[in-house]
Amino acid sequence: MNDDGGPGRDETPQERADRLWTDMLQEVRVCQTGAQILFGFLIGVAFTPRFAALPAFDTNLYTATVVLGAVATGALVAPVAFHRLFAGHDMKPELIHVAGRLIATGLVTLALTIAAALLLLLRTATGNPTASWIISAAVLLWFTTTWLVLPQVVLRRTAARQAAARGRGEVGGDPR
Repeated sequence: MNDDGGPGRDETPQERADRLWTDMLQEVRVCQTGAQILFGFLIGVAFTPRFAALPAFDTNLYTATVVLGAVATGALVAPVAFHRLFAGHDMKPELIHVAGRLIATGLVTLALTIAAALLLLLRTATGNPTASWIISAAVLLWFTTTWLVLPQVVLRRTAARQAAARGRGEVGGDPR
């Protein structure tokens, strides 16, 4: 074996690709199921008696939400189709690259779908458009913070800590 697999690992590039693909599958399973369930519920809304009474804004918001849900579901399922097409062609690194972008797209559109669905639900349930917008925006901000900002902060802090440890001549640095 060689150490082309990355820092702290003794794996070949193929073993690394296999590990990364397995990790990606586990990650996407979590959000894929939620996206599919949400999309299924959204589809059913149009067939309820109350749907016909929605104002034009809410009907348009519903349409946009369903489209976002379809895009999220498609992006989160797409890595499976890529895997089927790439299987046996020794293209796992390419698969990992494309799947990573599709999963990122799926997560962004899933967050937008949830925020839009929440906006529609709160507008309908509370009749308070201002509070509905504020709460939905706060939820979207929460997703942005926990899904994007916080991981970037952790990456930067870890990189800085590792650079400082290398500068002091430490081998592994403090894992905390």
